[in-house]
Amino acid sequence: MKSLLHSIHLRRISRIITAGVISLTLVGLLLYSCQEKPHYQQPELGYRSLSIIEVDGLQFKDLNKNGQLDPYEDWRLGTDERSADLLSKMSLDQKAGFMMINSLSMLGTRKAQASGGTYSASDLEEGQVPQERSEQANRPNFIGGMNTVTSSTKLVKEFHNRHFILRSNESARIIAEWNNKLQELCESDSLGIPAIITSNPRNHITSNASIGTSLDATVFTAWPGELGLSATRDLSLIRDFADFSRQEWHAAGIRKGYMYMADLATEPRWSRVNGTFGEDPEWVAEIIKEIVLGFQGEKLGPESIALTMKHFPGGGSGKGGQDSHFDWGKEQVFPGGRFYENLLPFRAAIDAGASAIMPYYSMPVGTEFEEVGYAYNKGALTELLRGELGFKGIINTDTGPLTRMVWGVEDLTLSERYKKAIEAGSNIISGVSDPAALIEVVTSGMVGMEYIDNSVLLLLKEKFDLGLFENPYVDPDAAENIVGGESYKEKAGLALRKSIVLLRNENSALPLKPNAKIYFETFKAPGRGEEGNQRKVLLENDANYDLEFVSSVSEADLAIQWVIPSTSLFNSDGAPISISLSKATINIDPINEISANTPTILVVDYSNPWVINEIYNDEDKGNVQAVLATFGTTPEALLDVLTGKFNPQGKMPFSTPISDEAVENNLEDVPGYMEGEGYALFHYKEGMSY
Repeated sequence: MKSLLHSIHLRRISRIITAGVISLTLVGLLLYSCQEKPHYQQPELGYRSLSIIEVDGLQFKDLNKNGQLDPYEDWRLGTDERSADLLSKMSLDQKAGFMMINSLSMLGTRKAQASGGTYSASDLEEGQVPQERSEQANRPNFIGGMNTVTSSTKLVKEFHNRHFILRSNESARIIAEWNNKLQELCESDSLGIPAIITSNPRNHITSNASIGTSLDATVFTAWPGELGLSATRDLSLIRDFADFSRQEWHAAGIRKGYMYMADLATEPRWSRVNGTFGEDPEWVAEIIKEIVLGFQGEKLGPESIALTMKHFPGGGSGKGGQDSHFDWGKEQVFPGGRFYENLLPFRAAIDAGASAIMPYYSMPVGTEFEEVGYAYNKGALTELLRGELGFKGIINTDTGPLTRMVWGVEDLTLSERYKKAIEAGSNIISGVSDPAALIEVVTSGMVGMEYIDNSVLLLLKEKFDLGLFENPYVDPDAAENIVGGESYKEKAGLALRKSIVLLRNENSALPLKPNAKIYFETFKAPGRGEEGNQRKVLLENDANYDLEFVSSVSEADLAIQWVIPSTSLFNSDGAPISISLSKATINIDPINEISANTPTILVVDYSNPWVINEIYNDEDKGNVQAVLATFGTTPEALLDVLTGKFNPQGKMPFSTPISDEAVENNLEDVPGYMEGEGYALFHYKEGMSY
């Protein structure tokens, strides 16, 4: 009886459990049926000749033209999965070509005009014009090659290049149209991998523009130079600059910047001080954070401009101020023992998510690191940058270290240089188009395939994150309307005014008195293609300043002398560098003649911390009533400050040496504010208001 009851009890329990399981299963099925299927937002697809694949009512580009949806074409998938799939489909030739970046030209306005209407300025270079562009064609240029033209089709389809540097200065429409033609060419190739266009800065007023570093005046909204942005001491305004510039670049199709310089301006003679944000590592780090977030956003996405921060680990302490584009400037020294202070801005860039970092040409001397250029320096790139600093992005060499600026590896063959650079951590080689040498070091077994695959994965991820596989095309009409638009000019105008620094104001000479007769002359050092100093007298009064501008000093109550010196890294020959005005191609005689006889407002445009004791010193001010510093601004902005329409607010981004002797005795890696008593005429963060 007990056995029977026990059996009945077990059967009852079994029925209860079974009923419960069925109930739970039904509940689960009901809940599953009530769940919404994943919702995807269809991105806008930009294409010219491809077929479109439809899956579940969604559209995808058939990039490899095989009639089916491959993982790398599926925008619903993550960047890692898409990148890995595409990597598996790429040949060694394609991977090696993908690791090259070099300049690519559009036809350009001059050639288009010379063709009599046969070609457009935005046409790709396809051999439709002679290779010799000028009498300087086929001569070496400092950015790492010959001034000759390789057709865009060859670069895309034979060399498999997809990374290009745009150095041309054309209209937004022409740039946008050229981008679209280039992307159409890339789309037609086997895997349909889009191009990414990189540029140096385009949004600054600069007196020191040089090929490979920055551009002269462009159609993009004009902000102060980088030093001027620093001088504003306004991080919110700097973020606005980056965000507004991002929108302009995006509209034109330029999706990556070889910028900005996180280097410190500790050596006043360095020819690239004008591209820095000054000498204080902590302040520069704060600026760099705003720059990265303004251009890239919180993370890289379809609206971002990816940045390549440079020049790791900081290029501002070249021995004697010489520049490492040249053999005589290849040594970077740290007599003040401040190597690691240079890293602060790079830490900020990494923390903000910088997409890429560029090492400089220099070779460190007297440090723990191997005395080879940073592109070859495994201790600096792999152990320091990736290991200690935790950088996970792209390491992009500067232009030409494998073929021209081969500092510390001069005795290695080209194949050995490739091996050393790749194994040191370099992911993309700048200044080279033909991947043959890289292919050779892989096929010969000198470099393991894992190095190539790792680099290509990093480069692919950036492209996927930027949304270029979905839509690399832009609207030329929108580019024309957005770039240089009125909506950006007001904020840029504020920055131009806030960047101006008032340094001396004897007896409250400023602001200018109403109805004063003003002689306003600009003394500009010759720029590229110019011969001799450029002198210009301002006679217009369109802004209604309640002043009378006169044409001769003899008529004036007051003279305004705006001195705009210039240095160029092309001019050096290894001789000691002086940053006195007369050495910066300024004729000081007429400046002194005017100030000797007329009350003078002296304005100096600083692209370097100029030594100005040839025209001014605090011991004998003479007739100089006031001194101001500019860092790339407009006459209108300057006059607004001089007249009091805008109260000066700027602060010096660096110290200026009091004499040539102070310059010669300075320690290359030590900022001016730490150089000691008697070093500076104008001090870091100095600046007055009315």
